[in-house]
Amino acid sequence: MNLFIGISALLTLLVVAWVIRPLLVKPKAGGMSSEKLNAAIHRDQLQALKGDLARGVISQQDFETTLDELQLRLLDDTESFEASPKKNVKGFWSGKHTAAAVALSMPILAVGLYLQLGAPQAINPVAAGNRNSEQLTQMVDTLAARLKDNPGDSKGWVMLARSYKALERFQEAAQAFEKAGDIVKTDASLLLDHADVLGVLAGNSLAGKPKQMIEEAIRLDPQNPMALMMDGVAFYQSGDYEKAVKRWEKLLDLLPPDSADAQQVQANINDARAKGGLAASASNVLPPVPAGAAAGMSPEMINQMVDRLAARLKDNPDDLAGWARLARAYKVQNRLDEAIAAYAKTGKLLDTDPDLLTQYADALATRSKSLKGQPEELVRKALAIAPKHPMALMMAGQAAYQNGNFAAAIGHWKNVLSILPVNSPDAELIKAEIDDAQRKMASSGKP
Repeated sequence: MNLFIGISALLTLLVVAWVIRPLLVKPKAGGMSSEKLNAAIHRDQLQALKGDLARGVISQQDFETTLDELQLRLLDDTESFEASPKKNVKGFWSGKHTAAAVALSMPILAVGLYLQLGAPQAINPVAAGNRNSEQLTQMVDTLAARLKDNPGDSKGWVMLARSYKALERFQEAAQAFEKAGDIVKTDASLLLDHADVLGVLAGNSLAGKPKQMIEEAIRLDPQNPMALMMDGVAFYQSGDYEKAVKRWEKLLDLLPPDSADAQQVQANINDARAKGGLAASASNVLPPVPAGAAAGMSPEMINQMVDRLAARLKDNPDDLAGWARLARAYKVQNRLDEAIAAYAKTGKLLDTDPDLLTQYADALATRSKSLKGQPEELVRKALAIAPKHPMALMMAGQAAYQNGNFAAAIGHWKNVLSILPVNSPDAELIKAEIDDAQRKMASSGKP
């Protein structure tokens, strides 16, 4: 609002300056008098008359007669007259006074006209938003009325359905999509919009008809990001976590690696893996160097790469995914203090990524040689996000074991065994930990 007023005031001042400038500038003396102008016209006419005589257009007698007339007219036009003396009387409405009056009256008049004819309430964003909403509703209702007389206008029904969806009038949106006919069945984006509306009406469930529409959209457009996202959600809702992960991993390949969308999808994948007891994917780990490259690189070259990443992050401190990569790289290099400092800068990623939480806890526990305190809190937070996260369960068991709570340790480790793949080499090690905890519990007499 202040910006609008400032711009309006500036434009008003410019217009006022343009209007009053001629009133403040003194006119320059000079110019051509009427006598000189008449004489110049006479010379031109005389030259034309001589030209006509030379070409034979007129006779000598006609020439002399016309010449007499021109000379007489010239005498009349240039007859001496006594100019009226200029009166140097100063009245009130001088140039300066007139300019001052215009400068004062124009802004007042402009404000008055605006208040009378303009729309001051439009400056208020809330009022403008309400008015826009009312206008949109009116436009939608007008479109709906027109379609009653043109029920075969498929594109019109699509426009109406999407408008209803934007206004959160989902029941009417679903009806409009139905009336749009076959055009919806051949367009992936329309199928997804229709499925989304039906899902909202079903209590945010994509089971049944919405799922069928999503699958048809994927058939029409296999790389459609929204279709892959919604199909993953449908599988997740039905408890088929493995298929949900596959859909979301395919979507992840289409997204910029460090984007907020990619981070959210990765968090969804981690959650689905944890709930489904699926082994962690190699894609969940962000190594300091590309996979397979470390074998052909010296430690010095790897250090240089890590240091370059650290230098870049100094200029981009908000790159949370970059801090996560740097923290993992430092941890791999056993630079624990630097790793811990980098983990602390990953910000909101710690709220959604159980892998990051467990790695952070492991770095702290390795440095302090204990899971007590902050490491244990981070592990609990990871389990709250993903109750079946294997590494978090292992560390929770170790923390309970260190605290002498052997029964809790055994419970955590048995949960790990239940989600490990059959014949996993880690199973025997975990069983050995469980046996040890059982012996300690029996010898101590603690439950």
